[in-house]
Amino acid sequence: MKSLLSLPFLQWLPTYSRADWRGDWPAGLTVGIMLIPQGMAYAMIAGLPVVYGLYAALLPQIVYGFLGTSRHLAVGPVAMDSLLVAAGLTGLALAGSEQYISLALLLALMMGLLQWGMGMMRLGFLVNFLSRPVINGFTSAAALIIGLNQLPHLLGIQSVRSNQIHTLLDGLLETMPNLNLPTFLVGMTGIAGLVGLKRWAPRIPAALTVVIVSIVASWDLGFQDMGIRVVGEIPQGLPGWRMPVWTPSDIQTLLPTALTLALVAFMEAISVAKAIEERHDYEVDANQELRALGLANVVGSFFQSYPSTGGFSRTAVTEQSGGKTPVTAWIAALVIALTLVALTPLFFHLPNAVLAAIVMVAVSGLVDVQYPRVLWKQDRVEAGILGLTLVVTLTLSLPLGIGTGVVLSLAYNVRRMMTPHVAVLGDVGGAYRNINRFPQAQTDPEVLIVRYDGALHFANQAHFRATMTSLTHSKGSPLQVVILRADTISYMDASARSMIRVLIEEWKPRGIRLCLAGAIGPVRDALAADGLLGNHQVCCHLNVRDAMLDWRSPGTVPPMHQAMAQQHR
Repeated sequence: MKSLLSLPFLQWLPTYSRADWRGDWPAGLTVGIMLIPQGMAYAMIAGLPVVYGLYAALLPQIVYGFLGTSRHLAVGPVAMDSLLVAAGLTGLALAGSEQYISLALLLALMMGLLQWGMGMMRLGFLVNFLSRPVINGFTSAAALIIGLNQLPHLLGIQSVRSNQIHTLLDGLLETMPNLNLPTFLVGMTGIAGLVGLKRWAPRIPAALTVVIVSIVASWDLGFQDMGIRVVGEIPQGLPGWRMPVWTPSDIQTLLPTALTLALVAFMEAISVAKAIEERHDYEVDANQELRALGLANVVGSFFQSYPSTGGFSRTAVTEQSGGKTPVTAWIAALVIALTLVALTPLFFHLPNAVLAAIVMVAVSGLVDVQYPRVLWKQDRVEAGILGLTLVVTLTLSLPLGIGTGVVLSLAYNVRRMMTPHVAVLGDVGGAYRNINRFPQAQTDPEVLIVRYDGALHFANQAHFRATMTSLTHSKGSPLQVVILRADTISYMDASARSMIRVLIEEWKPRGIRLCLAGAIGPVRDALAADGLLGNHQVCCHLNVRDAMLDWRSPGTVPPMHQAMAQQHR
């Protein structure tokens, strides 16, 4: 089984059929055509010449097709990773320069090695640390940064590139008087065309249609003579072997960005792969996905590819177009290869404003304003984490934004683990419910019934002790028994058991006894091993009702272990 996981194509290729081919070739053709304008546009986001977007759409998806466990995931350049590349390289080299390109290729190599290493160490679970509020805040902020970085191309102005929103806005305000009206009109027409086609003619490839129309219009009307910037000459031919150039200082500088890219890219890919997996008869393995994406980026880096991963929109198109296997990706790569070999001269007159329009329309869907509103009503702390992730990402940097979100989420969950919810229970028609939620609940001054909604361990044993001490003191002298509804306590470590022993000793002079109701097996085993279930220190019953009956009429209800034994006779 392990050998099959290391070479997943051996699972589907031997049984490849004509029916698979009938679905794969049109899907691959569609995705390949879609990749041409997308790849060029995303390369612009990354600060690279547009041809590098096509390079990133070539080798990585071929490699992934052999090694990936998802049969629909479309690997290539994506907006988020492109922005992270630009954010990581800003200030290190001039965008588009040879040094900048070398650093981008090095980043792909580092990211790939990190992902492959994480896969070998079976660290696929790390993506679970990215909670939905963090992902939402980070994605929305990144989409805003991406869109604002494209505005200079849309407006025909020269403005500073940045991953900080205040710097971007300052630069745009300063250069706004230099607005090039023809460029602006071309860009807005492109946006209108993309939105209109997606709404009223969804079967037509909107991006490709807008690109073709704009190229024809640019060539016929002479957009260059109007001051509208065009893509210009694109190097023709397939990417050649190019070893990423690096120094130890480059590795040290790029490591935080490479690690962020490795995690974010994997999160993007695995989330869409898992969503597609649910509708098809195969299983996606997170650790193999890490290895596959890692090797795809490593191989790609030697053939002039910057960081790539699985794309949301292209994967959806792969499935919707009837794609069945990774042959779809290989056909899409063939389309890109043919474009590089023969068709790049056709893109000379493509306006930069149209590429900017494609990017802005693509990322506009990543800004989710509805979820924060819903979250604010549900959990304001998590909504605050989302907001802080958004703000830090917008104002400082993308890696710091997602790092802040992860740390805050972990801290919030640790805090919740240390201070679980506590409820005092009362009798509501024979059921025992929280007296704060059920005012009609009846309580007995001699009995305190408590539910503690969390495991008992070293981190929260002080909270439990302080809570129980406070509740017993508030009951006063009539209190005779504390019934702990323990079915919500999943385990009890040594520190917690020691604390229980201390509480029992503190309550003895006051004549207060402790009884557990509904404690699960591992908790009872731990208490028994510590000697707490012997000598009548702690009693155990199946439920609160039995504990109450035993307190009122001692001996009428057998202890929990005896009751369970009787039930199995």
